[in-house]
Amino acid sequence: MVNSYPHQRNCSQPDRTVHRALCRDSIAASLLLISTALTACGLGCASSHRIAPVLLFAGTGASPNDVAAIETILDNSHLDYSTVNSFQLNGMTEPRISGYRLLIVPGGNFVKMGNSLTASTAANVRNAVNSGMNYLGICAGGFLAGRFPASYNSFNLSSGVQFGFYFPETNGNVPGHVSELYGFRPEVGPQYETHKATVRITTPEGPALDQYWESGPQFAGWGEVVGKYPDGTPAIVEGSVGKGWIILSGVHPEAPESWRRGMVFNTAVSDDTAYARMLIFAAFNRTNLAHYLRPIRFGL
Repeated sequence: MVNSYPHQRNCSQPDRTVHRALCRDSIAASLLLISTALTACGLGCASSHRIAPVLLFAGTGASPNDVAAIETILDNSHLDYSTVNSFQLNGMTEPRISGYRLLIVPGGNFVKMGNSLTASTAANVRNAVNSGMNYLGICAGGFLAGRFPASYNSFNLSSGVQFGFYFPETNGNVPGHVSELYGFRPEVGPQYETHKATVRITTPEGPALDQYWESGPQFAGWGEVVGKYPDGTPAIVEGSVGKGWIILSGVHPEAPESWRRGMVFNTAVSDDTAYARMLIFAAFNRTNLAHYLRPIRFGL
């Protein structure tokens, strides 16, 4: 036998106006309490009775696999964090967002991620960064830091620069495999598929690293270049926006071993994840990483 709650029994008596009104009030109050409890848990579970320093976006469009990969690195680094979904982030005020030291936006479907947030939320994030919150964008999170066309929503932390896709193309064909990691097929190129591949990332210091790439962006036109794709276009960049510090990556150094199936890497997973940890702490601590010098232009 299914048990019923008192307000459900009241609702079953349609001839009593008072009971119907009480039912509506009870349901509304219950939903409000549930919503408040869920919001508090989502933003406070990782750190009791205080705001965790890191806020990890896990809302609409974010890849659950990438969120989990980042959480693993944060947990292993003993860095307190909270996760936030789209509904919760839309309900946060600018001062509350500014209370976090670092916002991490992972890979996923950047169109769905952006469109799940209101224009005022995007402005709140942008203002929070200008006021001193730091930002780490990985793949889709990197796209969201740029400008989007008018019909889409982004954080536009790049002062109007719109980032394009990087493709390791060979005669117009994307090498690698069609990816099923994110579970969607955005129109990202002539093949209209999401592709994954191994790309070699070079940095000014240290050895080159084979990194996991999945239809990620390149960041020409913004920031200091920390890492380059094989063709020299910016793969990882850093820069300041107001009082905030931003690091953007078009590749996934946080990718676990399971993402590498069927692919060849000359870099150990532990080396790539160590690099991901370094990027997280560089964004957290506003560390200026070694970067390529900009070419000197001589005018007439």
